[in-house]
Amino acid sequence: MTTVVLYCRRGFERDAAAEISHHASLHGFSGSSQVQNNSGYVTFTCASLHEAENAIKQIDFKRLVFARQWFAGLLLQDLPVEDRIARIKERVHTFPLCGALSVECADTNDNKALSKLCSKISPPLTKALQKLNKLTRTPKQNRPVLHVMFLSGTSVYAGFSFANNHSPFERGIPRLKMPNDAPSRSTLKLDEACQLFLTDDIAQKRLRPGMSAVDLGACPGGWTYQLVRRGLFVSAVDNGEIQPELLQSGQVEHHRADGFKYRPKRSGYNTWLVCDMVEKPSRITALMLDWILGKDAKELIFNLKLPMKKRFETVYDCLNQINHKLTSNGFKYELQAKQLYHDREEITVYIHIESPE
Repeated sequence: MTTVVLYCRRGFERDAAAEISHHASLHGFSGSSQVQNNSGYVTFTCASLHEAENAIKQIDFKRLVFARQWFAGLLLQDLPVEDRIARIKERVHTFPLCGALSVECADTNDNKALSKLCSKISPPLTKALQKLNKLTRTPKQNRPVLHVMFLSGTSVYAGFSFANNHSPFERGIPRLKMPNDAPSRSTLKLDEACQLFLTDDIAQKRLRPGMSAVDLGACPGGWTYQLVRRGLFVSAVDNGEIQPELLQSGQVEHHRADGFKYRPKRSGYNTWLVCDMVEKPSRITALMLDWILGKDAKELIFNLKLPMKKRFETVYDCLNQINHKLTSNGFKYELQAKQLYHDREEITVYIHIESPE
């Protein structure tokens, strides 16, 4: 296969295309990106046969900010409406044995009809692929995932992704329920970030009840809510009003202060720092680095609000600045960034500080 298919947020296709081209070049893969505006996906066509499969093996999916999900695939066109499954079966004979099937389409408003087709065709296609010995009878998480992405009723990309190098969620979209008592929908952003960046085992170590956290720009308390429900004690920093129920929890202390000027009284006291303030990404990046260098936080989740233009360049400038600053100051750290499903014109960044050298 020569094509890598990547899902992204609608309207961010050019950023996802620039990103996959950048990482492909770093790993020695030549090719070109194809973009259809507002389609919710992009493709990267490699110059050589089988390079797409090698690309999704060698490029670390966690390094991709704008891609929600990806797979190496081939384009099937002019599928007969009366028997689409037969044509798909003909072309998957070279695929590995897969442990799951995802029949999907890009996440756009225009694809509601295609979503119904995906749901309808998934059960018979599952049985057909099981008989063909391309899909296990029961789900196997350690096996590749077979993807069938409908572009129209007669056109699909069929391919696969590897279990250890893709999103665990179908199309990269987690299914989260909005809590009835949460103060704002922004709470889903931090919930998704915690689930994406922290495995259950890591969360038990790094996000434990009794830890202390600071939430900059907290009001009305959407992110504070997620920390409280996980048992943390939170300093909520904002000149606005915090949801009264959060204050009544006994776990929240409200500081009416400017998030850029507030600092904890005791250095190293707070483990977590979260921030969803609306400000230029360069300024938020500098603020987060200041907290790290001052040893006031070792676990950080924050959002970078993106400009209308040069979003890819802006994101990578900020990430490169973080990498340079922490490395030059002797810090050992983990850095991940992703445009989450519940993000809009922003990306979410996670930094775990292991220790300074």
